[in-house]
Amino acid sequence: MERRKDISSVDATNKVISIRGLEKSFGTLAVLRGIDLDVYRGENVVVLGRSGTGKSVLIKIISGLLKADSGTVNVLGNEVDTLSGKELQALRLKIGFSFQNGALYDSMTVRGNLEFPLKRNVRNLSRKQIDSAVEEVLEGVGLAHAVDQMPSGLSGGQRKRIGIARTLILRPEVMLYDEPTAGLDPITSIEINNLINEVQQQYHTSSIIITHDLTCAKTTGNRVAMMLNGTFLHQGTFEEVFSSDDPAVKAFYEYNFIQ
Repeated sequence: MERRKDISSVDATNKVISIRGLEKSFGTLAVLRGIDLDVYRGENVVVLGRSGTGKSVLIKIISGLLKADSGTVNVLGNEVDTLSGKELQALRLKIGFSFQNGALYDSMTVRGNLEFPLKRNVRNLSRKQIDSAVEEVLEGVGLAHAVDQMPSGLSGGQRKRIGIARTLILRPEVMLYDEPTAGLDPITSIEINNLINEVQQQYHTSSIIITHDLTCAKTTGNRVAMMLNGTFLHQGTFEEVFSSDDPAVKAFYEYNFIQ
């Protein structure tokens, strides 16, 4: 069963991400056409749109994996395109990126996958501290029993959970979710949606959730920004966006929404 969102933790006076006039093209294909977006402390913002509308390009620019053609991106007080390589790496430690497929190392156990970012980025941790951190995030995603399993033995939903746990182990302030329910059955999708909300509350994260799944958008988003042809067609709560008489909004709703 999906759980009602708690919005009491959102601080509407504190922007953690601020984007203005963002543009990005690949050759003659304009993917982003003047994007403006703010994300506030403790808020989940869903960027909703069909495949190929520029949603994933947006979060790659936010994390510094792609460079914009024009516009500004400020994340946690840092202008991303002005950062040196070292400064960008430091910022990325505060940003958790949850990939569509979980992006786990198939040659490592679940424990190894979770230990890897800790050992790489946090020096002088004791064995006890590492074990405690692994145990905590696995309990947080409901998979403590899977600690010694190989990724090949996990279901798609379990792999997504472990991928989120690996991101959380560094205690990020910002979470970027790329199509978190893609390829999952309806029941597992509900579990992942609920987990996103639990992460928001337990870890006090601010998140951008990229999706074309309207159930995910309705369940996880404090606000929704609907993207079409590289721009935001509408922004607001799910109800505000989908109360519009805009034919493009109605067509998207009727085609995608699962009651």
